[in-house]
Amino acid sequence: MADETVTTERAPEAPNTTTTIIRERGSSGGATGIIMALILLIAVVGGIYLFSQGTQSEAAKDGAITEAANNVGAAADKVGDAAQDAASSVNKDSGN
Repeated sequence: MADETVTTERAPEAPNTTTTIIRERGSSGGATGIIMALILLIAVVGGIYLFSQGTQSEAAKDGAITEAANNVGAAADKVGDAAQDAASSVNKDSGN
């Protein structure tokens, strides 16, 4: 009998690889967004309120200046009338 040799070649096995994906979800992710939106909304409303108060203050200041100017004008008219009356009195007393 003849000696027979049988050789079997096997391809190397692919290594076992496992990919694990872990997703972590924050427990308050949605709540934090809502809170931040509310804080932003409050800040915007507060800014608008302060701006409108400044505008009203400017309008009040302008009104006060206008009123003071009118009072000065009225006082100047009174002084002018008094000067005319005094001049008329002087002219009457001097015989003109």
